[in-house]
Amino acid sequence: MSNEVYPYVVFLPSERKDKILSAIFGSKASLDILRYALKNGVSNKIYQKDVVKSLSYSNKTIIENLKTFTRLGILQEYMEKSENMGRITWVKVYRLSDIGKWFALLLAEEKELSNKEKMEILQNIFRNYIGWVKDLSEKLGMERAALRKIFDDEMSKGGG
Repeated sequence: MSNEVYPYVVFLPSERKDKILSAIFGSKASLDILRYALKNGVSNKIYQKDVVKSLSYSNKTIIENLKTFTRLGILQEYMEKSENMGRITWVKVYRLSDIGKWFALLLAEEKELSNKEKMEILQNIFRNYIGWVKDLSEKLGMERAALRKIFDDEMSKGGG
């Protein structure tokens, strides 16, 4: 039996770390909402009415979790105009934020993701990581040239 290990990196805002982790891992409903978003496509819209229809939780439970996720920045909330038989209504739409995508991806199997999604995730993680390293190196008074040299050395190594 093979036990493959995947590196998971999640950047958390330090002031909300406990609240975010509790909101996500505190209930099965919140995990199922993230799984629903993942199954729907990490960059796709999530309609509140579809989440309510698809998951076997009360409307109240789902809406409370969606509100919490929005408040914590895991989801971004929008109102979208919808026209049905000449009648205009507004529907709630959500999208996973960058941090929301990372959490949804913790629940994903690699084979469930398209190469395009994997590339988008890699670029996003790399951009955020580089930003974090740059900020930390500036606080430490480190020269950018030292980081650039490390990057160039690693990129010039064989294997890809």
